[in-house]
This record gives sequence, structure tokens and C-alpha cells, in this order.
Amino acid sequence: MSVATELVDGRIAVITVDYAPVNALPVAGWFAIAEAVTGAARDGARVVVLRAGGRGFNAGVDIKEMQQTEGFAALVGANRGCYAAFKAVYECPVPVIAAVHGFCVGGGIGLVANSDIVLASDDAYLAVPEIDRGALGVGTHLARLVPHHLVRALYYTGRRITAAELAQHGSVFEVVPRGELDSAALTVAREIAAKDPRVIRAAKESLNGIDPIDVNRSYRFEQGFTFELNLAGVSDDHRDEFVATGKNLQV
Repeated sequence: MSVATELVDGRIAVITVDYAPVNALPVAGWFAIAEAVTGAARDGARVVVLRAGGRGFNAGVDIKEMQQTEGFAALVGANRGCYAAFKAVYECPVPVIAAVHGFCVGGGIGLVANSDIVLASDDAYLAVPEIDRGALGVGTHLARLVPHHLVRALYYTGRRITAAELAQHGSVFEVVPRGELDSAALTVAREIAAKDPRVIRAAKESLNGIDPIDVNRSYRFEQGFTFELNLAGVSDDHRDEFVATGKNLQV
């Protein structure tokens, strides 16, 4: 289980997240992503490609870790870790390209939506099953991918939306066969990396500066409701059922 960085062409940082079996990340995993993304830009990468190994891009937080930890330490850790990872991707001084395959649910949407460019394989889909887990979150990020009323429909129902459908909304740049995803992401990364890095960094800061919503503050607001549900005992009921039925293996 790891978050590993490979430097391609001397200027493209390819970060691979690999936590078998489904990339449901423990607390440490979220912080590792934050450090990898921040470190890549600090070390001079011109572009970051964020990808994953295994069956799917991301299955959210590791609910088993949360239920096996006494008190609220894992809950607080997961919330802080997700916040740190999403923030690192959004505030990375260079463009971040998300290469998404298979499933991307829950917290994975925060990583994808805060990226600058999204490429996906033709088997990719996104979903926000938080309500079924007694939690809330990433509404901020889902709203960066689809229009307002579709956000609410997907959020309340937990239904999936495919990469092809997201491409119709303009949030996925390109959908390719799964075997071509990595090369497609590198093609876009190389196109950006070939440009003046001073201008690209200025462009990233400029585009973040004109965003209509402060994504960090908005997501933190959402997290407050998750804490309320946990304090009320609602979340534990749903997470216990989730662990007991092994739903995390059916992503």
C-alpha cells in the first residue's frame, strides 16, 4: 500500500495511489497524497498526473479503519486528511491532471474535481454514496463537475454518473479505452510541460483566483454536518452495517 511518485521526462510527476483491494484510503493515505502533490511542485515538476493502481481510482475513506478505532480519532483524521489532500491538489502551483479508471466514489471526487484536467477510461464512473454511510461531503466538488440540479439528484440518490456523461457536461476532457488512459494523460501533460513554466504557474494562480467559490471553506462547512451526524450516533449505525455486509468489496 503506497503513494509513489515517478518523474517522467524530467518534468512530469506521475503520482500513483495503490491501496489494495479498492483504494479505500486510511488516514495516512490522504496525508500521503497531500505530501506527494505538494512535494512534486516543490521539487520542480511542471505538471502532476494523479492516477491509481488496482480496480478503480478511489473508493473514499477506509470505513473499516474508522470503525476499528476507539473514539473519534479516525473520523477527525479522515476529515483532516481529505481536506489536506483536496487542498493540496487545488492549490498545487502547477496543473494537476487526474487519470480516472473504474470507480471513483466519495472522497475520490474531491481529488478529481479539484484537479485542473480530468481524463477518464471508458469504464469510469463517479458516485457520492455518503448519505448511505450516514455522512455528508464533496458536494462542493461534485458541483464543479455537473450542473446544480444534477448535483442534488446524484447526492440524494447516490446514483452513478459515467465518464461519458461527464464529458457531455465538459468536466471530463477526454474519455479513452482503459489501456490508453496513462498514455493519454501523459500526452496532455507533455503539451503543458513544454510551455514556459513561469507562465503556467501564473495561469494556475490566476484561474484559482477567479473561482466563484472558495472550495476549501465550502468543503469545511460540509464537514461540520458530518460531525453532527457522528455525534448523534447516526453515522455509526450506517458504518456498522457497511462493514458487516462487506459493501466495500462491491464498489
